[in-house]
Amino acid sequence: MAESGEGLGTVPEHERILQEIQSTDTACVGPTLRSVYDDQPNAHKKFMEKLDACIRNHDKEIEKMCNFHHQGFVDAITELLKVRTDAEKLKVQVTDTNRRFQDAGKEVIVQTEDIIRCRIQQRNITTVVEKLQLCLPVLEMYSKLKEQMSAKRYYSALKTMEQLENVYFPRVSQYRFCQLMIENLPKLREDIKEISMSDLKDFLESIRKHSDKIGETAMKQAQQQKLFSVILQKQNNVKFGKTMYINDRIPEERNEIVLKPVFEEEDENEEEVLTVQDLVDFSPVYRCLHIYSVLGDEETFENYYRKQRKKQARLVLQPQSNMHETVDGYRRYFTQIVGFFVVEDHILHVTQGLVTRAYTDELWNMALSKIIAVLRAHSSYCTDPDLVLELKNLIVIFADTLQGYGFPVNRLFDLLFEIRDQYNETLLKKWAGVFRDIFEEDNYSPIPIVNEEEYKTVISKFPFQDPDLEKSFPKKLPMSQSVPHIYIQVKEFIYASLKFSESLHRSSTEIDDMLRKSTNLLLTRTLSSCLLNLIKKPHIGLTELVQIIINTTHLEQACKYLEDFITNITNISQETVHTTRLYGLSTFKDARHAAEGEIYTKLNQKIDEFVQLADYDWTMSEPDGRASGYLMDLINFLRSIFQVFTHLPGKVAQTACMSACQHLSTSLMQMLLDSELKQISMGAVQQFNLDVIQCELFANSEPVPGFQGDTLQLAFIDLRQLLDLFMVWDWSTYLADYGQPASKYLRVNPNTALTLLEKMKDTSKKNNIFAQFRKNDRDKQKLIETVVKQLRSLVNGMSQHT
Repeated sequence: MAESGEGLGTVPEHERILQEIQSTDTACVGPTLRSVYDDQPNAHKKFMEKLDACIRNHDKEIEKMCNFHHQGFVDAITELLKVRTDAEKLKVQVTDTNRRFQDAGKEVIVQTEDIIRCRIQQRNITTVVEKLQLCLPVLEMYSKLKEQMSAKRYYSALKTMEQLENVYFPRVSQYRFCQLMIENLPKLREDIKEISMSDLKDFLESIRKHSDKIGETAMKQAQQQKLFSVILQKQNNVKFGKTMYINDRIPEERNEIVLKPVFEEEDENEEEVLTVQDLVDFSPVYRCLHIYSVLGDEETFENYYRKQRKKQARLVLQPQSNMHETVDGYRRYFTQIVGFFVVEDHILHVTQGLVTRAYTDELWNMALSKIIAVLRAHSSYCTDPDLVLELKNLIVIFADTLQGYGFPVNRLFDLLFEIRDQYNETLLKKWAGVFRDIFEEDNYSPIPIVNEEEYKTVISKFPFQDPDLEKSFPKKLPMSQSVPHIYIQVKEFIYASLKFSESLHRSSTEIDDMLRKSTNLLLTRTLSSCLLNLIKKPHIGLTELVQIIINTTHLEQACKYLEDFITNITNISQETVHTTRLYGLSTFKDARHAAEGEIYTKLNQKIDEFVQLADYDWTMSEPDGRASGYLMDLINFLRSIFQVFTHLPGKVAQTACMSACQHLSTSLMQMLLDSELKQISMGAVQQFNLDVIQCELFANSEPVPGFQGDTLQLAFIDLRQLLDLFMVWDWSTYLADYGQPASKYLRVNPNTALTLLEKMKDTSKKNNIFAQFRKNDRDKQKLIETVVKQLRSLVNGMSQHT
């Protein structure tokens, strides 16, 4: 029952679904069919049965409708078959009638067409005449445009284009040829822009190639203008009684040598004064600027021009790798830069807005930083002072040239001060070689003077005055040949340093200060170093060292003349000078001290050489009765050396003599106490005493004057007291008075005495040196042993106390 109830409920639902399917669009069938599957489980089967029943009903209705209309269709076909025969007859009749009409109207049609054709031609001719009269001016203007393009009259062509667009083209804009012309005008404008831009590129390439010629011409003109100013200033100075160099003719002669080729070059170029307009055709720039201005694209042209010029500036500022080797490399570098900025300055003043002052200032600041970096790097490789000086002159001309065009150049003059320090360094290196050559060629002997003429020749080179030497000839000056040569070379150095200081826009006081500082460097560093190296050379003997000390004394005295010389050439009054003084006093004093120290060292070395020749027989029983030969040779050598020392200051000679005596005394003492010497006889001690006596006699003979009392003899006091102790054999007094200020043997060290006594003790045992006193032999041996024991206890007591 329940199932039959459910079946009854679903039948109306299925009918509704079938109605929706038949009445709605196929796109909406999906949701309808889905509702069939959403119902009860058997709803699908029942729906399909209902659908099959509906289909059968529709098939029956279709069959009934076809059966109903079939007879009418058959009748209609039969009617059509009957009419077909009549229709064919009618067609034949119509065709025949049409043919007859066509044949009859052929002549009329031909005549009518001819009339129509003539009237059309007449109308067309009238229209063409009217239109041609309207188009001819346009064509004439366009032809004129073509001619202007061919003749490269681009600015006129642009004006013609404006007339065509504004006046002529609007009249014939409906024609195709006008549209073609209109479409062609932008291309022509682009062609003009490209052609003018090509001309500009050729111009830029041309000025890039000729920038060095432009810069060379500008720098020559600036140099000539500067020379004219110098000449005028010189004439004014002469007029008012002023001279740049006082009491010295060498700088004037040198200036004439330097300026002579410049004036010769000026005479050659005096015929024609070229300007930048004479060297460069700027018309492409003006034309291109005008064209771009007419085209309304002036900003594009300005940007392109500035961009290309900046690229060219970077190329110009890039130096060659070997630029520092020759002055031509620097000159080419400067002329290219000057040529570049001369062109920019001209463009700035003859065009409006193409380049601005701000643009040129920015470009110059960029270039100036690069130039300074390049010069600072490349100038550091220059080791030739002449090349550095030529570089300085080029920088000055370069700066003066660009300053004349309104570019700030203060940083270049600041750079010159850096290069000046480098120039001084190269000068110092060059003069170091000059000084070394002078010292190598010197004979380190007083200068011989045969007659008054030779004397005047020497004093003209070196400020030496001695009234005693002016009375008689021949004579000898105390200094050697190197002194006037050194003095002359110091003046040459000052001249060379002055060359760099000129044209730096500095006051005379500043130049004076710079010269003094550079001269101080020459004296305190270069000359001092050369002197010290000379003094340390092994081939320089005592005589040469003595002469070096004399030379430095005279060079020191000449320093005041060098100060006067600097004051004169800088035209600075002595009363207003408040600058650095020359350090000649300290320089030559240090050299003298070094020479003195070397004298002491070499003298001691010579003494050591003589002492090494000593050949004592330390076991001899009796002395020879005379001093050793090596010692007499040494004393004779010292006498001759100290005779040479008479030219030295007294203190130096005295110090050398005292040092030699002390060193000789020490060497003799070390010989006695040598650890390799195992035994000493009394005869050897007596022979050694004879040698010491000769040393004392030498000291007492006052080989160098100036010693007070027996000061020099005190150098041998230690040896004398030690030998007296052994010669007298006064051990009881020595032991009793030891440590007392008034002791007779105060200078005898117990350790020294013990060492020598033990060597004599060993000799006693082996050789029996007291054989001639056989009665007292045993007592002597006991006495030696007793003294040795007492000395040992004394030495041990001293060590424990210490």
